[in-house]
Amino acid sequence: MYSKGKTRISSVVKELSTRPVSPSRFQLGDDLRIERHEAKYIVPYRFMPEIRRYLAPLVERDKHGIGDIPKYLVRTIQLDDRALSLHYAKEIEALNRFKLRIRTYGTDGKAPYFVEIKRKIRDLIVKSRSVLQPGDYSPELFLHPGAYIPFSSEKEHLNYLDFLRLSQEIGARPVLMIQYERESYMGRLEDYARVTFDTKVCYQMTPSYDFSYVNDRRWTRVDTAVGLRSDCAGCVMELKSKLGIPRWMLDMVRHFNLTRVGFCKYSAALRLDSFHAGFQYSEGSENCTPDSRW
Repeated sequence: MYSKGKTRISSVVKELSTRPVSPSRFQLGDDLRIERHEAKYIVPYRFMPEIRRYLAPLVERDKHGIGDIPKYLVRTIQLDDRALSLHYAKEIEALNRFKLRIRTYGTDGKAPYFVEIKRKIRDLIVKSRSVLQPGDYSPELFLHPGAYIPFSSEKEHLNYLDFLRLSQEIGARPVLMIQYERESYMGRLEDYARVTFDTKVCYQMTPSYDFSYVNDRRWTRVDTAVGLRSDCAGCVMELKSKLGIPRWMLDMVRHFNLTRVGFCKYSAALRLDSFHAGFQYSEGSENCTPDSRW
């Protein structure tokens, strides 16, 4: 399962290198297509209060957050092919790659479901999504597509069809579910500038598109020193902005002497799961343990 994916990466990401990408201006509130820069940092939990104080005059709390510290729960089903080509594209840091995922918020089934293709094209993140209302979401939309879906726009419908196309081309299916608490802030002055802290990051393997297919005793923490490949446990801080990165974000990185990392929750979870199964890696991040599970 973990040693075969690299032979298919070139064909899987070929779609990205052959499709032109034309920059478009991101409008606040238009979340069907987002083009932005993202930078991730592993922050020890003990530093979070000081960073919050530093950010206080620069940001506003996310309106979706609950509590004194604005948080909400995120659950994401990650898709991949049998050879885990999308995971390995990240492992070798392919310049052009993509992820297929379905995301929702909370555990009561009342939040919308976001069907997303997240492309990385060199240093640019391009995310397209479709929004399914709770009453419209069903695994059948992916297993046996064809039912009418009342999307709010033609663009959402096209994004959904693109998700189906990519899934069918590579034979993608659910691999695992990621869960975490997100603390989120928005820049006070910018059209789009966002700071998030992801804590209590955990995962469990899943073969289903059904978000209720969860065993609460099977969550495995990712935000450990081993899972983060760091010196200590911590949260995943992300800085997100349009093409112009705000000066205060750069100043904050320098002030706290933060080091940018290429962290992916999905790949970190797969790597951690392989460790638990007895797999080993070389210094070059190559899986050097034979795989007999597929």
